[in-house]
Amino acid sequence: MSTSWIVLGVIAVIAFFLFATYNRLVALRQRVDQSFADIDVQLKLRHDLIPNLVETVKGYASHERGTLEEVIKARNAAMGAQGPGQVAAAEQQLTGALGRLIALAEAYPDLKANANFQQLQTELSDIENKIAAARRFFNNAVSEYNTGIQQLPAALFAGALGFHPKQFFDLGESRAQVEAAPTVKF
Repeated sequence: MSTSWIVLGVIAVIAFFLFATYNRLVALRQRVDQSFADIDVQLKLRHDLIPNLVETVKGYASHERGTLEEVIKARNAAMGAQGPGQVAAAEQQLTGALGRLIALAEAYPDLKANANFQQLQTELSDIENKIAAARRFFNNAVSEYNTGIQQLPAALFAGALGFHPKQFFDLGESRAQVEAAPTVKF
């Protein structure tokens, strides 16, 4: 009789451990999903700001049509991207196009002095800083999640329960360019 209680106790401890580990992994996965949603919110703000910026520049530099169209094309691609990898690649292209758009201000003193353009540039700089912070939070959450599913004993059953490694929000080669906050000159 006492052997069956011991076996039952061991099974109860193992079951408790499995439930606790599963719940921990679910919480980590939720944190990753929530932090990616935070990035998405900041990117949406950025995407909403771009048409105003383009329209302001268009009034002063209408013959710079190629640059303006490139920004709009990159924005549309970024809005349609799905998942961390695609979003990172699309945002990398958008950042480059925005950099060229902002550089136009140097060639057009009237545009550079325009209060609306200055305000939009300041908002863009603020959003870029928030995106960088959200990206760091996301990558931290992914790191904790990936570590959680790879550590023993969770590694023994994490894959079978649907817990697979997540991809970091990696900027690739242009990391240094994007991590530098945009310069706002008046």
